[in-house]
Amino acid sequence: MPSILRNKFAALVLAGFTLSACSTLGESAGMGALLGAGVAGATGGNMVTGAVIGAGAGAACYQTNTC
Repeated sequence: MPSILRNKFAALVLAGFTLSACSTLGESAGMGALLGAGVAGATGGNMVTGAVIGAGAGAACYQTNTC
């Protein structure tokens, strides 16, 4: 597996474990934003866009009880 794919996979696994520990909507959205920005920065993407997408994903994860 190429290095970039391995890094992205590891970041997604870490994000899943981190979001699963959140107990409120605000925590989930905040951690999602931090993780989104971090993953975007590590993979060369736009950190602001990553934070916005991550916050939305964290909130959706909390609302649907999938994490």
